[in-house]
Amino acid sequence: MRIGIFMLAAAAAFGADKGFTSLFDGKTLNGWKLLSKSQNERGYVVQNGAIVCPLDGGGNLLTEKEYANFVLRFEFKMEPGGNNGIGIRAPQSGDIAYTGMEIQVLDHDHEKYKGRLKPTQFHGSVYDVLPAKPGALKPAGQWNSEEIIADGSKIKVTLNGKVILDGDLSTVTDPEVLKKHPGIRRTSGHIGFLGHKSLVEFRNIRIKELP
Repeated sequence: MRIGIFMLAAAAAFGADKGFTSLFDGKTLNGWKLLSKSQNERGYVVQNGAIVCPLDGGGNLLTEKEYANFVLRFEFKMEPGGNNGIGIRAPQSGDIAYTGMEIQVLDHDHEKYKGRLKPTQFHGSVYDVLPAKPGALKPAGQWNSEEIIADGSKIKVTLNGKVILDGDLSTVTDPEVLKKHPGIRRTSGHIGFLGHKSLVEFRNIRIKELP
């Protein structure tokens, strides 16, 4: 009986949703590759069952595997003013916010960002391309639950049960935007965390591939 309870608890902790596969074993960075880390950055570490970008960390931590269409679910929490990003359909080179796509991870309610952000820079936005609605982000230091669905050209982001972005990349036709963000036309690539020397933690990371 105790074994059964333990197994159920472990499954819940690592997101054993039906049809989903865990991307993180809770202990190591197996299955991930660190890129674009500067010499004075620590990269990412595993602490208390979470992938952590510490204050002296950063770089792009990408899955070894590539994904095209998928449902990605995870939990995250940030320090006040925290800043990171979820890279999707990303290559292993360049600034992924442009060569791939970045779903913004940002404590946009922090004082230092007031009056400085464009609509396409709020948390959950496809960075600099499609704007997300504010209002669903929990205060810094609390765990948030997020789901990102990438299905063809459609991108949907749900934060703490509220849809904050439901957009279609095919509607982006501005030549200047397309020139600046060629990555929005990519159909597959890596998933990852895009750190900026800011304390952000991720856990319960799991994915379901779509046809």
